[in-house]
Amino acid sequence: MKLTVLGPGCWGLTLAWLLTDNFDDVCIWGRTSDLSDDLKTNKHCSKPLEVQLKDSVKITDNLSEAIDGADIILSVVATGGVRPVCEQLKLAGIKENQIIVNASKGLELNTLMRMSEVIKDVLPNQKLAILSGPTLAKEVLMGKPTAATVACEDEETAKYVQKACNVPNRFRLYTNTDVIGVELGGSLKNVIAIASGFAHAMNLGDNCMGTLLARGMAEIVRVSVKLGANPSTLYGLSGMGDLIATCSSPMSRNYTVGSLLGQGKKIDDILATLGSVAEGVKTSKAVCDLAKKLGEEVPVSSAIYEAVYTDITPEQVLSKLMNRKLKKEEIYS
Repeated sequence: MKLTVLGPGCWGLTLAWLLTDNFDDVCIWGRTSDLSDDLKTNKHCSKPLEVQLKDSVKITDNLSEAIDGADIILSVVATGGVRPVCEQLKLAGIKENQIIVNASKGLELNTLMRMSEVIKDVLPNQKLAILSGPTLAKEVLMGKPTAATVACEDEETAKYVQKACNVPNRFRLYTNTDVIGVELGGSLKNVIAIASGFAHAMNLGDNCMGTLLARGMAEIVRVSVKLGANPSTLYGLSGMGDLIATCSSPMSRNYTVGSLLGQGKKIDDILATLGSVAEGVKTSKAVCDLAKKLGEEVPVSSAIYEAVYTDITPEQVLSKLMNRKLKKEEIYS
């Protein structure tokens, strides 16, 4: 069996490292500009995390060569790059029986589409699954155990990916047919993770953190259910599980962005220093646009959108959240 990983970023390299022994052949594809000499020559990457791949792993910038004979194509590119990469896959001759497994969490800004919708928009007949869950790359590289969900409307495809990518004692996979819920849980939680880092930097305390997770989860559920998700999915690995992990760990890129925002730093400076993608930054805009379209309130996400895109101070963000009109507690209706 052959695994092809699209995207030599932090999570893409981590997954290639993790799954190498599950496949006879592992290939990583990236744009020429994204493939460092160290990665091509030594199968090694040092930033933002250190990853040492086995010599057997192939590295290439030739997409046709990368996907040739691949059973599973693991897409781990930034959400803004998913559509153009799918267009390239079409030109590269991807076959309909090759399974794309998307591991990028976010929404396309101009269309507000989920990643599965974007992929299907370009490759309508492609076999497709979603991989999502509490998967902090650094912990995975340390050999610490976690679990994730493989979502696909076709249960047999989900089971195939589950069996192929499960790693005993380290990476336990579950299947789910609720693609909408799994995708939205993984995407929208990134915004709440920014809020969590923000609150931690302001030293707002554990009561605040509990409040933030509960009210943030309520926003995720309300929006997701209106878009067709099963509410129970949002309390699973790709929803609550991922939310807890990213909201409590400085290893999370989104948490780190929030922490620096809470210290009063500007988003352009933060992203320039980060050295990796934090999808919650763009998703904060997308979820606010979605909520407006759906007629739903998302106060935590709206506050983070303001913190990211305006000159509002951390103190003003807190004041706006704490002094909103009093109301009944509701999760979803």
